[in-house]
Amino acid sequence: MSDFSRRKFLKTGAAALAGITIAPSSILGMSHGHVSPTDKLNLAAVGIGGMGHANINNVKGTENIVALCDVDWKYAKGVFDEFPNAKKYWDYRKMYDEMGKSIDGVIIATADHTHAIITADAMTMGKHVYCQKPLTHSVYESRLLTKLAASTGVVTQMGNQGASGEGTDLVCEWIWNGEIGEVTKVECATDRPIWPQGLNAPEKADRIPNTLNWDLFTGPAKLNPYNNVYHPWNWRGWWDYGTGALGDMACHILHQPFRALKLGYPTKVEGSSTLLLSACAPQAQHVK
Repeated sequence: MSDFSRRKFLKTGAAALAGITIAPSSILGMSHGHVSPTDKLNLAAVGIGGMGHANINNVKGTENIVALCDVDWKYAKGVFDEFPNAKKYWDYRKMYDEMGKSIDGVIIATADHTHAIITADAMTMGKHVYCQKPLTHSVYESRLLTKLAASTGVVTQMGNQGASGEGTDLVCEWIWNGEIGEVTKVECATDRPIWPQGLNAPEKADRIPNTLNWDLFTGPAKLNPYNNVYHPWNWRGWWDYGTGALGDMACHILHQPFRALKLGYPTKVEGSSTLLLSACAPQAQHVK
């Protein structure tokens, strides 16, 4: 990694996650009181080429976009051009170092495997966070972030348009009011993946585009040789970076029945799939 060794990246990221229960108040930033409706927030964004762009568009008219970060400047160029006054960064850590005292919150829409570290670092600085779904790359990381959010007192939200829309509230109200009678069984399905899955790991390396920092994209994951099957966007199907179609879509589709039926944690789960491979998610999965 340029300017920052990979070993140090892993060490500092792990420290941010592992040390959350003993974080001293001196590193938690200033007061976390809500701003007045007449004030504007100064926001930074990490991962701006896809859903990050959509998230930015939702707040650009009401808040200040002061810093933008992406590991692929070709993918991010349109957003950079849209906000010429925002400072541009490759590395979110440098952005936090330089802009930490100037920002109130961070929008995070990177690949799944870097959600936890980028979010943890922001919360530890006392910054409010809006992080795209799936919240993390593992259940373990989600539990750690939950503890960190409680200890820092910052405002956090997972970006999940399937759960945030009015339709979810309507479905819950209908079920709670008995509009469709007693619900005894719910089946959920998706047409995903619409990206490659069920593949073996590539055997050759492709040339890294000069607009992409592959080391920074890799972050805490295993450093694989770059291949065009990983980026852009198709990282979702590869276990080192994504969570497959189930992880990508279940948070959208299963939220409504869990909320409407007030379900708790499952006591048992049964899963099946097409051929399991070590590097890539299967073509299809079924859970009940």
